[in-house]
Amino acid sequence: MTKFYTQTGDDGYTGLLGKGRLAKHAPRIEAIGALDEATAALGVARAICQLPQTAQLLLAIQRDLYLVMAEVAATQENVSRFRSIDAERVTWLEEQTDAISAQVSLPGDFILPGDSQSGATLALARTIVRRAERRVTCLFHDGELDNQQLLRYLNRLSSLCFVLELQENGAAGKLSPTLAKGD
Repeated sequence: MTKFYTQTGDDGYTGLLGKGRLAKHAPRIEAIGALDEATAALGVARAICQLPQTAQLLLAIQRDLYLVMAEVAATQENVSRFRSIDAERVTWLEEQTDAISAQVSLPGDFILPGDSQSGATLALARTIVRRAERRVTCLFHDGELDNQQLLRYLNRLSSLCFVLELQENGAAGKLSPTLAKGD
């Protein structure tokens, strides 16, 4: 019978893609964890979204985040083997965001999540992506990562989650978002 645990992390340390181990509370591991949470949140959104094109897009992004996690988990001596996110992939994300933005009405004020189930999950995913972005940014500014495209990708991804939220709300019949400012 296959065991689903290794016991190698019982000491509070975990391995990297390369030589060495880090404490599970180390900034790099926190970044990987936040990216993993973002991937899971996008998976929830993908599972309940209204529009098939949203599901396809989210699946592609989840696969991208898997590549981001690998690069963040790679040690310095082998990080080039795991580098996949580049300016071209950021441009792709911008194109997706622009295309969806042209299909929705952007509110003139802050909105409150919850107008639809799928929209709310995308709002949650957006906030988790922002946390992952903060963690990865910390590694970049501390000199532990050198691929600025990771920062750009995560920044654009949060914007995409926002316009997808609006699009999914519309697909659920909610054309005017609930604004943060009450009447």
